[in-house]
Amino acid sequence: MEESVRVPILASWERCQAAGLDPEHLDVPYTRDIDLAGPLARAARPVLDRLADALAGSGTAVLLTDGSGLVLDRRAARPPLLPALDDVGLAPGFGYHELGAGTNGIGTTLAARRPVRVSGEEHYCAALRRFTCFGVPLRHPVSGRIEGVLDLTSLQDEAHPLMPQLARGSALAIEHRLLEDSGRRERAMLHSYLAAERRNPSPVSLRLDGDGRIQPVGPPTGLTAGDEAALAETATGLIAAGRRDAVELPLSRGRTAVLLCRPLAQGAVVEVSLPDDAGPRAVRRPLLVGDAGVGRLAVAARLRLELLSDAALRIGTTLDVARTAAELCEAAVPRFADRVTVDLLAPVVRGGTPDTADTAAPVLCRVADAGTGATGPPAVPGPGAEPYPAAPDGPQARALAGDGPVRAGDALIAVPLRARDTPLGVATFHRAADSAPFAEDDLTLARELAARAAVCIDNARLFTREHHLALELQRSLLPHGLPAQHAVDVAHRYLPAPGRVGGDWFDVIPLSGARVALVVGDVVGHGIHAAAAMGRLRTAVHNFSALDLPPDELLGRLDDLAVRLDEEGGAHTGLAGATCLYVVYDPVARRCQLARAGHLPPALLGPDGDVRFPELPAGPPLGLGQVPFETTEFDLPEGTGLVLYTDGLIEGGHADPEAGMRRLGRALAGAPRDGTPEELCAAVESALRPVPTADDIVLLVARTRALDGGQVACWDVPDDPAAVSALRCAITRRLRSWDLDELTFTTELIASELITNAIRHAQGPVQARLVRDRALVFEVADASGTSPRLRRAATTDEGGRGIFMVAQLCRRWGTRYTEQGKVIWTEQQLPA
Repeated sequence: MEESVRVPILASWERCQAAGLDPEHLDVPYTRDIDLAGPLARAARPVLDRLADALAGSGTAVLLTDGSGLVLDRRAARPPLLPALDDVGLAPGFGYHELGAGTNGIGTTLAARRPVRVSGEEHYCAALRRFTCFGVPLRHPVSGRIEGVLDLTSLQDEAHPLMPQLARGSALAIEHRLLEDSGRRERAMLHSYLAAERRNPSPVSLRLDGDGRIQPVGPPTGLTAGDEAALAETATGLIAAGRRDAVELPLSRGRTAVLLCRPLAQGAVVEVSLPDDAGPRAVRRPLLVGDAGVGRLAVAARLRLELLSDAALRIGTTLDVARTAAELCEAAVPRFADRVTVDLLAPVVRGGTPDTADTAAPVLCRVADAGTGATGPPAVPGPGAEPYPAAPDGPQARALAGDGPVRAGDALIAVPLRARDTPLGVATFHRAADSAPFAEDDLTLARELAARAAVCIDNARLFTREHHLALELQRSLLPHGLPAQHAVDVAHRYLPAPGRVGGDWFDVIPLSGARVALVVGDVVGHGIHAAAAMGRLRTAVHNFSALDLPPDELLGRLDDLAVRLDEEGGAHTGLAGATCLYVVYDPVARRCQLARAGHLPPALLGPDGDVRFPELPAGPPLGLGQVPFETTEFDLPEGTGLVLYTDGLIEGGHADPEAGMRRLGRALAGAPRDGTPEELCAAVESALRPVPTADDIVLLVARTRALDGGQVACWDVPDDPAAVSALRCAITRRLRSWDLDELTFTTELIASELITNAIRHAQGPVQARLVRDRALVFEVADASGTSPRLRRAATTDEGGRGIFMVAQLCRRWGTRYTEQGKVIWTEQQLPA
């Protein structure tokens, strides 16, 4: 049950948010009028006494509520639990409906109509997060209505390991006592019926057992199981009608039964006779006595329907193959079987499709096993173990080879799991030696349970296959390692949501001039389309960053691309609505440029430990078009922390973005002031990572570095070709001081060509810069907006070979545009 609680918890959070509940405020109303003498309190009292004795000294409280969540009784509370319960009103008279108290073991159990465990941070209201509670609904065994909740509550660090088993067992005991109370009403109706018969003698054959229940002399001779079922169904309908009536019911072998419904003071009785067998005077025997169509036969029928209904709600709450199989076990144990095992064909567990060979000699994986009592084959491993071959003559193999259930004796039923003509595996239902044996009609119930589970398992199988494909695609598109650069020290976290593939992404891109770009983005949605959209955006950002565009212009081009691709691909591209934050840091100027497209702003952690979120235009998400983006620029001292993230980090646990950003600020402020990016990542993850993780999380932390004056040399170049010679000499001296004499010749050639071109073809002023970083960078800046291009000169051309020669001498070269003009840059590999 613990594994399945995630779904009701998330659904509860959504209901609480829709109701506008405040997580910081707990509202539990109090009433003085509580019914301590009603049927539920009366039936539960001895069970609560025994449970309280069993839990004495354990630090666990037992609570009983009615169907509205009003606490009727509380047992076994002791310090420090007792004052803690009083502080939050977990006491008789207080109402713990979900829409008042938020997600909790009482109200959420009533809302979900199933057992629910709520622990710690899963509570919606902060005041309850120190507790762990497990609630079980109490259903009336006759009407099926939820009468209340049995809840076990403890402090989170004192949770009893047997809490779920104790709560379920005690709930069954309370329901049994409610059934006994209904039985007393039936006996009262029976005595009323017998009294009426004594006043009006008629040929009735019956007797009573020690509890006063009707005991017919015996079924009529030759009555089949189908005849008995038809009689029970017809009798139930007659009592439900609540009026005197008689019907004839055709049976097997051409026989006809006459059923007579007679109202009583508190219900009705149905008598049956078989005139064909009874001669001139047919003997009437009471078949069913009850209230509004409910007798013991009707209870049994309703329980079967309730089991199927509950199984439909419980099985398939997730798209996990093993979890879905476990839900089948939980639905059937102990209400139908003492133990249930689910064995799937090996390809199914991996999301594959089995073929004929897989069913001819089946190799099975045990993915779920729940219950006690009868055991499976001795050599069969438990869930999660290695696959095993099914015994050729065993019930599992025979069930897979056929189309229906296989009954092995009275204690085992093996049912094939098949959906959409695809064999998936086999479910095996066991009953212990001290339990009632399986009957013929149990085969139909087992088949129905398996059919419902098979469809859900097949859905999970198909999802698993798509999930694996999307996961592989996502992994192939995300960075496999951070590139070498000296501008920032970087650490990152990528935390995918369990069972989901999202479109969150990040990047660290080295730029010209020793600069670096930091990128974080988020694509709307999940699945393979989101992963593909993320890959397209990441590739586009890489291509646009190679053009050395300012952040606002890069986002503008990215927006145009998203609009164009969405128009071509329709609604399946996943690009519309994506967000992106693009940051460029220059370690020479110690300046930061950034722009965002609907993304959350970064956090800045100053060298002094001060945390701030810079104010910068939000910009629209990508794919809207026709809206400009804006670049914000500011200085960053060396050692400043740049923290980029996606919304999954701060919006987890149903928090609003502003509250999440405040929590992020506190986490950063509390981290070591001189902590490395890796230490900052760990501190933020520990403080903010939500449990459970409902969305992907990307966290990118960069600590800025700076290039000092000893690593940078700048020269203003006069508008005179003769200045080239003096510049070459200055470059030679600087390279000698850096012990880079090996690069002197090539650097002089590159400088001569670029400076000469700038003087001849561009506009002044001209400036040259030499930077020693992970590579030797030489840059020439001028005021012209015209960029040179690489071309192959003809043999008769007098010029056009300079850029070609530069490209041969350096590792990389390019052009970036500035507000003043352009910069032509080259990079040379440093000697080993």
